[in-house]
Amino acid sequence: MAKVMVFQHVPAEPLGTLDPMLRNRGHRIRYVNFHRDPDARPDISRYDALIILGGPQMPDQGDIHPHLNVEMTCIEEALKREIPVLGICLGAQLLAYTLGGSPRSMKEWEIGWYDLEPTHLSATDPMFCALLQPHPVFQWHGYTFDMPEGAVHLARSSTCENQAFRYGPNAYGLQCHLELDERLINRWLSLPEYLVDLEANCQRGDAKVIQQQTHQLIGRSAKLSFEMFGQFLRSLGERRSRHVFPSR
Repeated sequence: MAKVMVFQHVPAEPLGTLDPMLRNRGHRIRYVNFHRDPDARPDISRYDALIILGGPQMPDQGDIHPHLNVEMTCIEEALKREIPVLGICLGAQLLAYTLGGSPRSMKEWEIGWYDLEPTHLSATDPMFCALLQPHPVFQWHGYTFDMPEGAVHLARSSTCENQAFRYGPNAYGLQCHLELDERLINRWLSLPEYLVDLEANCQRGDAKVIQQQTHQLIGRSAKLSFEMFGQFLRSLGERRSRHVFPSR
């Protein structure tokens, strides 16, 4: 059984498909919700893994959102201890920024379904070996980052070169949202603050079009999610009993 710390930035962006995967393995989850408690000072020293979720902030806005600096300090500690780290969207940008990769605005936002393309290094990576060919995944971001020095470039898309990377043995940054299921995507497509971004920046149709595409493509995305996240979680082991511990 492992203890996993999760950094959450907005209520609409939880662990998604990762939640049952962690619980079914008997791992304990502790959320640090910076939306509810921006002054939180989490201590990562007694945890076995760190997951940083998405959010509307930008990684270089530590002056506006001081908790981002706190998060990067925790990321540094996790990297020193070489515990598994998974950054998703904003989480990937924070991981890259911590490692010296500069964040920047994209010329074109990615909102909706885009093909995730493997690089020539993907096949030998423990997690991304499941990405054998271009695969549709859900995206929602207007920021990207330069690849940190020493990182392994693992995936790209037609509009965003740096979609995923690994640093060291088990720290991963994923710009895409493999953790989302159909219910969560539809929730995003109904929230006013998300619809503002959608209407201003989406190049792939309106909410109705994306809902239809989601219904068609979510099964394939869920399969890739299960395979890739399953590989990431392997190092945390499996539960020893049938008891599932609640989050706290």
